Order: sequence, then structure tokens, then C-alpha cells
Amino acid sequence: MHIAVSSQNFREVTGHAGHARRFLVFKVHDANSIDLVDRLDLPKELAIHGFDDRQPHPLYDVDVLITGGAGEGFKQRLAQRGVRVVATGETDPEAAIRGFLAGVVKAPEAHDHDSHEGCGCHG
Repeated sequence: MHIAVSSQNFREVTGHAGHARRFLVFKVHDANSIDLVDRLDLPKELAIHGFDDRQPHPLYDVDVLITGGAGEGFKQRLAQRGVRVVATGETDPEAAIRGFLAGVVKAPEAHDHDSHEGCGCHG
């Protein structure tokens, strides 16, 4: 299984996944074997928000995307491609994956999804 984690700084789970362009990609063998296999640093035109779905996208190759937050449109769009989107309040990528695998996902912090101030999602 391949799991992507939105991470604008390549260290922590970040939100606003529709605008995010940086992702850590892990290959999960089992709960005890999680390997970082790629760091996606996508150009602006590959941010899902505004992306033309008639083309392939690197995120469409993962099974799960873990993020600090995503809108319903983003979740539905990826679900149509077979990608499950999971929102979490966990900031450590590997801890977020382990929580997901254990079925214990830390609830994301409530925030105004329409406000992108301070989210780091445009960097």
C-alpha cells in the first residue's frame, strides 16, 4: 500500500491538501514497516485545486492520502480515482500513518477551510 502525506515543509502533516504541492510518499508493508519512498514537490499546475482531471496525476497512484484538512470536493475528486483521503490532527507523518493503520485517527483541529492565511499551502 502507498500512502501520501501532505507536507509543505517535508517534516509535518499540513492541511489544505487541494492547494498543497508537497507530499511525502510512503510504502507500507505492515504497521512495523513504513518506508519513505518519494518526496513530491509539484509545480503549481499540479495542485489538485484547478488541475485538469483528464491527465494523470502522481497522487492518483497512491491508495491513501493523509492530510491535516481537505474540503469535500477534494475528497470526492480523489475518491473517484480510488484514493481514500483521511484528515488528521496528528503532525508527525509516520505517527499519522500508524494511527490510520490502527484505526485510531487523531481528529483534525477545527478551522475555517475557506481561510488560507498562515497555512503554508501556497509555498
